[in-house]
Amino acid sequence: MAKNSNLHAAKVAKNDEFYTMLTDIEKEMSNYKDFFKGKVVYCNCDDARESNFFKYFSSRFEELGLKKLITTGYKPEGRGVVLVYEGDKNGNRKVEDEEITIKELEGTGDFRSPECIEFLKEADVVVTNPPFSLFREYVKQLMDYGKKFIIIGNQNAITYKEIFPYIKNNELWLGASMNGANRWFYAPDNYEVKENAAGYKVENGRKMFFVNGVVWFTNISNEKRNTKLDLFKRYSNEYPKYDNYDAIEVSRVENIPMDYDGVMGVPISFLHKYNPEQFEIVKFRKGDDDKDLAVNGKTPYFRILIRRKSS
Repeated sequence: MAKNSNLHAAKVAKNDEFYTMLTDIEKEMSNYKDFFKGKVVYCNCDDARESNFFKYFSSRFEELGLKKLITTGYKPEGRGVVLVYEGDKNGNRKVEDEEITIKELEGTGDFRSPECIEFLKEADVVVTNPPFSLFREYVKQLMDYGKKFIIIGNQNAITYKEIFPYIKNNELWLGASMNGANRWFYAPDNYEVKENAAGYKVENGRKMFFVNGVVWFTNISNEKRNTKLDLFKRYSNEYPKYDNYDAIEVSRVENIPMDYDGVMGVPISFLHKYNPEQFEIVKFRKGDDDKDLAVNGKTPYFRILIRRKSS
């Protein structure tokens, strides 16, 4: 068991090194363009020189009306680096090296270090792809400092006991794109991989990996979150009830009945459609006996208990 746990930990740690594609950043950020005006944006978990987050925000600095862009890079066995960009200085509409302030940090650039926390305090919004293995700690820090954020994580983070309460209390929700899809990420040049490994390819000389179940997490409103889910099904006795909670099992989001006022158990994919004006989240996963929800003795995959609000 310990050996398998160590292997899993090693795999997760490797995933921490993956870099986000520019197209995925562009697609999500397009939902928040009006939000960024006058803001200090901080990208605190990047390879600062190669970061597509830095490339996106620096190239659109004036378009978005940003105040400042700060990016810190992590070096586990050296000194990290900080890049600061405050816009086009010579009017040629290009991001040039002399317009970027680059400094070595005293420490490694770990997001938890005192100097990176000072940058965090200055920031209005954090946008990055944090280490999946440190996701709980990373989100807690953002919450503790009251920051707005748009970050990438694994869909399974929804099930973490440290994360779900934020979702239930409408302090955190899913972004407008990705939807738990499998996405390609860039990997470092020194990333070791077998030549014919599954979910691996080389594109334009760069190593790329397919990562499962990726989503955006945010606490900034977007149009998708404010769109109500269309309901077409009507309640019938065909919906089974849980053995250990007074609620019905709804195995697919599209099967949520339009005329049922009680509690319903739905898959975690429901959160991609969740509108807090339409539904309330009651609890997660457990029945009255504090055991996993069950139907006829069988436990479905993680369920979120919800109730439809009066229209």
